[in-house]
Amino acid sequence: MIDKPHDYCGIFGVFDHPDASLLTYYGLHALQHRGQESAGIVTTYFDEQKQKHIMPMHKDFGLVLNVYDDPSILKDELKGRYAIGHNRYSTSGSSKNPANIQPFRVHYSKGNIAIGHNGNLSNARQLRDRFTEKGTLFQSTSDTELILHLIAQSRESTQLEQVLDALYQIEGAYCLVILTDNKLIAVRDPNGFRPLCLGIKDGSYVVASETCAFDIIDATYIRDVEPGEVLVIDQEASDNKEPKSYWLPKKSETATSQCIFEYVYFSRPDSRIFGENVDKIRRNLGKQLAKEHPLDQVIEYSDTEYRPIIISVPDSSNTAALGYAHENQKMGFECKYDIGLIRNHYVGRTFISPGQKSRDQKVRTKFNTVRGVIEDRSVIIVDDSIVRGTTSRHLVDMIRSANPKEIHFLVSSPPITHPCFYGMDFPSPEELIANKFDKNIDEIAEAIGVDSLRYLSATGLVKAVKESNESHHDYCTACFTGNYPVPVNFGVEKEENEIV
Repeated sequence: MIDKPHDYCGIFGVFDHPDASLLTYYGLHALQHRGQESAGIVTTYFDEQKQKHIMPMHKDFGLVLNVYDDPSILKDELKGRYAIGHNRYSTSGSSKNPANIQPFRVHYSKGNIAIGHNGNLSNARQLRDRFTEKGTLFQSTSDTELILHLIAQSRESTQLEQVLDALYQIEGAYCLVILTDNKLIAVRDPNGFRPLCLGIKDGSYVVASETCAFDIIDATYIRDVEPGEVLVIDQEASDNKEPKSYWLPKKSETATSQCIFEYVYFSRPDSRIFGENVDKIRRNLGKQLAKEHPLDQVIEYSDTEYRPIIISVPDSSNTAALGYAHENQKMGFECKYDIGLIRNHYVGRTFISPGQKSRDQKVRTKFNTVRGVIEDRSVIIVDDSIVRGTTSRHLVDMIRSANPKEIHFLVSSPPITHPCFYGMDFPSPEELIANKFDKNIDEIAEAIGVDSLRYLSATGLVKAVKESNESHHDYCTACFTGNYPVPVNFGVEKEENEIV
């Protein structure tokens, strides 16, 4: 999506399955929305002829379908019954460095080890400075590499103890899949910022960022990996059907702080994260939006005129728009949810080249209006968020050209005002439209060209999520409120010392 926040990565792992690489390929395909710049898979097996463990890897820039377009890669190259995979999104500078493509794989004194990471380490700069002073050499600018150095330089006696020792030293928002010669380790940070779940396929354990990756391979969801849990899956666990759990200590006074934006935008609506279905949460966001901004407060409502239409900005706001329309209908307001914008699903990221003439043209390659739905109607657009506002402006201009009576814009989240240091990529604070106009809603509405603009309140957002989710976890709302649940020491500058 143009002008939307980006999540950094999607991760997947499978233990002891004959089609480990193929399952990982399908899992990454389902998680493609979490990262489209590169994809990678690492497997492991014991080579009888060489009498040693081998850890093959295949990764490259591009979408999963492009990186693994040759079937022999999965069949002949990525051998083994254990695998991890990674889809990546990055900042623009680090995306140029092939050394940053994950998973990372190394061989050291205790054997082979590979790692895939979703999130950000908030103490990355301190760790990197410490290693630099000791003369440690780096191949990438990714904070994930720091975890491998912590493992390799640990003085603990076993590989598992070294992994735990490294995890005790990192801070921030992270989910990890770690593959050794004989273990699959899944890790979620103590605050539980990012989602990670455990499933089973043909008696073999699988882990993934979202359950949609289980659905595509017909795996059964078991449970979430808990905040602070280090889940160790080895042959003993596989035989006994009981993975071993270790627990990381909390380093802040806050309770869990799961990223609420996962529900607003990032995760697929058919996924289950943080203990609840995303679709159910998004419908409730739309319902709460209707309670705070019912139709009669948005337009000059009249039973005699054409029913106003509710349209979404496909695809992430579809469910919230449905919830908004249904709740208004329950309150007695005649309205209709309709398809006013069509999204072109066959336009990939590479279609939009750096030399493209205008952002308006980029928007037109992604969307088109349905004039017959919009013309002469009061149009209420429901979207999940507004970041810079540039895409919103061009979408509104497109809809205006279809001759509606009026256009109103409703957002199923509060104004985004602060940067995220826990694994989301936002523009700088001064680029955010809410800050540019000092949260003046009327001025923002004028800037994007609508008759009125309304946001869901921060209180309403949390209320809607908690009403729909039976878990007792708390949520991170830092991008809306500036309340950071974990102290931020600021990480490595991603464009620093790039190898391109």
